Amino acid sequence: MNLRPPWAASAAPVTLANGVRVLVLPMPQLETASVSVFVRTGSAYEGRRLAGVSHFVEHMVFKGTATRDARRINRDAEELGAEVNAHTDKDHTAFHMRGLAEHAGLFVRMLGDIVRHATFPADDLERERQVLLHELTEDEDDPMSTAFKLFDSACWGTHPAAQPVIGSRRNVEQFTRDDLVGWVGQQYFAERVVVAAAGGVDPEAILREAEAAFGGMARGHAPELPPPPWRGEIKARPLSGSSQAHVVLGFPLPTLRADDPAPALAASLLGEGMSSPLMDELREQRSLFYYGACSADVLDLCGQFVIEASTAPEHLEAFVEGALRLMAAQAGSIAPQELQRARHQSRVRVLRSLENPSRRLEEAVLELFALGRVRPREEALQRIDDVGADALRRCFEAMLAHPIALATTGKVLRGTGQRLRDALAATPA
Repeated sequence: MNLRPPWAASAAPVTLANGVRVLVLPMPQLETASVSVFVRTGSAYEGRRLAGVSHFVEHMVFKGTATRDARRINRDAEELGAEVNAHTDKDHTAFHMRGLAEHAGLFVRMLGDIVRHATFPADDLERERQVLLHELTEDEDDPMSTAFKLFDSACWGTHPAAQPVIGSRRNVEQFTRDDLVGWVGQQYFAERVVVAAAGGVDPEAILREAEAAFGGMARGHAPELPPPPWRGEIKARPLSGSSQAHVVLGFPLPTLRADDPAPALAASLLGEGMSSPLMDELREQRSLFYYGACSADVLDLCGQFVIEASTAPEHLEAFVEGALRLMAAQAGSIAPQELQRARHQSRVRVLRSLENPSRRLEEAVLELFALGRVRPREEALQRIDDVGADALRRCFEAMLAHPIALATTGKVLRGTGQRLRDALAATPA
């Protein structure tokens, strides 16, 4: 194995003999380092009976390994002053440590231990089950979180991509140790793993530690998941105790594999910053909402153009109509000064992510999963400038050619769903 790859020349990963990829992004100006292990599996890979199992596994790997119990795992990290975290998404699960750069090799070793040698102790499983049930209750009480879960269902129906990452209460109550062990055995194999480090690290040391910790991981195979078909439905669910209506609406986007920069630029153009059409016209001029945002949520498997807001129930239809009219206006023409604003905002966002080791790692690994490579900094910036007004206009046109997906929750007035359908039918595309 070549232990002297051209780290400074590119962000190319090194692939171990078993298929595990090692990605090092040196940031020599930093005295800290972020180390993560990404596994290409998440809630979109789960059937209905196992919905939530990836998230349960993410919690349980910290509860004990073949050589360390939960207390020792926590103690080993905290003695180094390191932060430990993890997260699960629809298309990946990730485990993180951040601390002093001199300890980065130890972080690889510690993460290798929990990812590869977790024992899922039965007593800890029952305790963690209660923690997850509390988390589920908090999630159910959050009206915007509920709106997003309804929105995913409005987008993709019963496809696993529409399932909430946290799973269902019934599943969390019933998962067994065998379910967790079986899931890891089925999903956690070498070709699906990326060991990644960013910061003031020694790339060769990271590579040696990754080889020691992950070089013996078994290979495996899983079929590629097809993108979920778009449904485009309208869903409404009242929630007691809320005085606002919370709405999420959107349209399908190409997946991350399409490598299309236009949707992210479209989101910046429509709704980023107080001078954007969404914020200026609907918030500042018409007072239709207080909180609002626009984003292009593009994953390896699927993509969504998302507009979200919290508003007074009586303003809900006017907000939705206004947002769609603004999108239709962008499909008609793109003002040059608006395009330039969106480009500058997008460039700043890219540069800020490149300066943040944790964000840089995640974006790089997701590119690696979807595209098989990590694009260089210059390419990431140039692709923003290469998107012209016609490409942006066509992006809005393509979105509006699909049925809208919309979900609202909170204080939902009687008949809201039908009024929204009527309003949308009367709104010109």
